[in-house]
Amino acid sequence: MATVTEALYVPLEAKPEKADELEQFLRQAQELAQQEPGTTAWFALRMGPTSFAIFDVFPDEDSRQAHLNGRIAEALMGKADELLASSPQIHQLDVVASKLPG
Repeated sequence: MATVTEALYVPLEAKPEKADELEQFLRQAQELAQQEPGTTAWFALRMGPTSFAIFDVFPDEDSRQAHLNGRIAEALMGKADELLASSPQIHQLDVVASKLPG
């Protein structure tokens, strides 16, 4: 069974005219997340008309850092000025309990 100890929570506020474009960007990022062996679970969330977030979990700090230095983060930072109303805030969290399949 997979164990996770590290997480990231990244709230994202889209520019009003760019909300649908941000959603499409996040849908496409799923493919990149699937290519990361150290990313145990990855979620892109839409919480309102312009409010989004990314939440993901990792088995260890090395996997979290690999993700932070990976292609999704690079692509997001490259599009941040175009799509986002403000700079993304990256919250590095500790997982205290989890339920995963497997």
